[in-house]
Amino acid sequence: MTPLSFVPAMSHLPTSPHRSPLVDALQTHYHSLLVAAARVLRSRDCAADVVQDAYLKVVAMGDTGSVANPLAFLHRMTRNLSIDLLREREVRERHVDSGQLPEQVADASPGGERRVMGQQRLALLASIVDELPPRCREVFLLRKVDLLHPDDIAGHLGISRNMVEKHLRKALVHCQARLEELER
Repeated sequence: MTPLSFVPAMSHLPTSPHRSPLVDALQTHYHSLLVAAARVLRSRDCAADVVQDAYLKVVAMGDTGSVANPLAFLHRMTRNLSIDLLREREVRERHVDSGQLPEQVADASPGGERRVMGQQRLALLASIVDELPPRCREVFLLRKVDLLHPDDIAGHLGISRNMVEKHLRKALVHCQARLEELER
């Protein structure tokens, strides 16, 4: 099962003067960041998690207008987060192999609380996606879950690419607004 990933989808949103240049750069260059993380981690799923973590860190940073080269900054952040994840894995594997600290290793794994929070967030996102009108939801899921290209979605559904992009924008604006509303 491929997890829903909302960050790449946000690249279709119009830029806003209220968003940071880093958020805009992350949304524009999501795919290249994903590829860079996947090269380090050798896992697309882990890479998607790392880029999502980078997105969350960038949003938490607030005003980042002083970053001279947003893309270089994001690539460095993504690489650092990828390396951190590899180090965590290595430590866990070393402790498990040696039979040391099994309870601490279990706590450090993405299993425990982090996994439950992720599952809760995924359930929340799924319920938000279910609120979308049927065609809009179908387009959104074909793009984000099935990873179809907008041209392929247009051909599959017999609609124009512009209509696909309109549905994606509508879905993303809805999801972002509902998440912000529910996280207050």
